[in-house]
Amino acid sequence: MLRNLKLERPLAFIDVETTGLKPSSDRIIELSILKIHPDGNREYKSHRINPEIPIPADATTIHGITNADVVYEPKFQHYAKSIRDFLDGCDIAGFNVIKFDLPFLEAEFKRGGVEFSRKNRQLVDSQVLYHLLEPRNLKTAYSKYCGREMETNHTAEGDATAAAEILDGQLEVHPELPRSVTGLCAMCYTVPENYVDPDGKFIWSDGEVICNFGKKHNGRRLKDIVVEAPDYLQWIATSDFTPEVKELVIRALHGEFPHPKTV
Repeated sequence: MLRNLKLERPLAFIDVETTGLKPSSDRIIELSILKIHPDGNREYKSHRINPEIPIPADATTIHGITNADVVYEPKFQHYAKSIRDFLDGCDIAGFNVIKFDLPFLEAEFKRGGVEFSRKNRQLVDSQVLYHLLEPRNLKTAYSKYCGREMETNHTAEGDATAAAEILDGQLEVHPELPRSVTGLCAMCYTVPENYVDPDGKFIWSDGEVICNFGKKHNGRRLKDIVVEAPDYLQWIATSDFTPEVKELVIRALHGEFPHPKTV
């Protein structure tokens, strides 16, 4: 392991599973660290963690961890100091670690009152390197699947035409891909059944519409927010939310709620 990389101090590969995507409001439910020393020796630390908030169903579909799996596990604070000490003197690495795993870990340390800093640590992200080495954009996709360079990139007509040609090229190169729009859609875009709106800002739970974002009202019934915090819904209706979310809260303010649905 790491035959091609010379280490001057330990390198810790970090991966977390979480309740969602926002370090400020979501929590870590599983943490694994592989520490590789300059002499090649390896140490491994892994914990399941009680996040103290519910794990949304759509998160469980990604990592397979349910509320029942962590209900009796210790909270992050129980492990915080030992994790901090384990990372002492380490540089940090991972796949998407800079934008995802490390910010989550930093947020948990801060909530737990344990000092931790990325300062003076080298950060290596294999996802960043992957994207640098194999760019993921329209021009490179066109070159790969169409066998020639784009001549009309960054014009709406040229880009739309290229997108069609790329799709046809992908279907030719990858016979395992579905040959129907329905099948391709299932791979590209799925909305979990418990979502009230496509972004999942509100979800269904036991036939009730539940707020699924933010700090103050996350997990609360829409009906209760209408009564106790109508100003919050009015803010949503005039802010940068999708039309579906805005229509939902406007209707709710007028006493109109979606038909109950249990998932």
